[in-house]
Amino acid sequence: MRFPVVLFDLDGTVIDSGAIILASMRHVAKEVLGLDVPDEELMAAVGGPGLEAQMHALSPDRVEELITAYRAHNEPLHDELVCCAGMDEVLVQLKDEGRRLGIVTAKRRQTVELAFARIPIEHLFETVVGGDETKKHKPDPEPLLLALDRLGAAPADGAYVGDAPFDILAAKAAGLYSVGVTWGGIHARERLTAEEPEALVDTPEELLAVL
Repeated sequence: MRFPVVLFDLDGTVIDSGAIILASMRHVAKEVLGLDVPDEELMAAVGGPGLEAQMHALSPDRVEELITAYRAHNEPLHDELVCCAGMDEVLVQLKDEGRRLGIVTAKRRQTVELAFARIPIEHLFETVVGGDETKKHKPDPEPLLLALDRLGAAPADGAYVGDAPFDILAAKAAGLYSVGVTWGGIHARERLTAEEPEALVDTPEELLAVL
């Protein structure tokens, strides 16, 4: 097989969480700051350096307040989560082919567990790296390299699949094959193509052809 190790971003790649992220970003902007911020601006940093950076972009002086309000609004919404359409079947097929799968996400592990409690796919992944497990965050390669280290794998053996420009940049920096996906609804296709991923796919089924 071409890539025996396949790592995945979580939000907008494996789980269909774009809508609940946007709802919570709108909530904190309006309720905490009294602002109506354009959706594109609210979502620009999602999937990258983490929640603190997202809130710093909204208001550098009120980061902790914004994080608290975001989590209070967002975490109950995980009860509504579903897998991205077709993604669960593709994950099972990749696993059945003998691939070793992992998750590398900006979400902290506690919030990842909320998602897995709703969508029972945790058993498919050998490792999960949450946003609170490394000092540096995507687009830095550190989280991806930690996942590879846990698996005892080399970058040349792996691909990283994600819906954000930060994912593509991190994959390239780590020496992994970069695969951008367009179904997440968080980042525009143009933001992905600008980072020149090795592959760009529009459906989960297309992953089977590029991996």
